[in-house]
Order: sequence, then C-alpha cells, then structure tokens
Amino acid sequence: MDGCDPVTRSIRDLLEREGIEVLGVASSFAEALRQFHDLRPDVVLVDLCLGAESGFDLARKLSSVREPPMVILMSTRRQDDYEELIAASPAVGFLSKIAVSSGAIRNLITTARNRPHTDGVVRR
Repeated sequence: MDGCDPVTRSIRDLLEREGIEVLGVASSFAEALRQFHDLRPDVVLVDLCLGAESGFDLARKLSSVREPPMVILMSTRRQDDYEELIAASPAVGFLSKIAVSSGAIRNLITTARNRPHTDGVVRR
C-alpha cells in the first residue's frame, strides 16, 4: 500500500479517517484481482484508468465472480465523459475522485441495495 500515488493515498487516508476500513490498494488489474480474491471486500473502488488497463474491464471481471462485490467507479474526469460506459457497466455508481467520501460511498451502496436488480446478481 505504500507505493500508491498521492491521490490514491489521500483517498485511502480520508476514507480511513471517516471510518471505512480500506483492506488494500492496487495499481493494476492483476494486482486488484489478487487482492480481491485474498481479501474479499464487499465494496471495491475502481479507478477507470489503471495505467494501460481499463477499470471497466476490471468491473466486469469482478461482477462475474461468485459473490461479487459492489463496484464503484471513480475518475479524475467528469462522469459525462463516460456516461454510456458507466450505464452499461455492472458498477453501482460513479464518483469523481474529488467527491469520494464515506458518505458518498454509503449513499451509492444504499441506493444500490434499495433498487431492484435485473442482472441476476444478488448484492451484499
């Protein structure tokens, strides 16, 4: 976790101060999958830009596992830039990196739990 970039470190620190347990931080698709399988978090924040890899691909991969986590996409870019891709993704929502907070995450989780799911995925 020490090798994460300053923005990721700031988000992690903020969430921990606000009472969210951050189990791990990954900087690549492969590392994120390894950590997910090792740690089994209920919620995964996925940056849309994973270097040469796509956060959308990671979100799809995570949604295909047994007992998938809730995935929240995030980016430094505006949601409008990705609107159609976000809507087509299995993610429960999107947050701009400057809007990430425990309250924003909890609101997305609550909204996702209260809406009927037609994708056959049971959310935790």
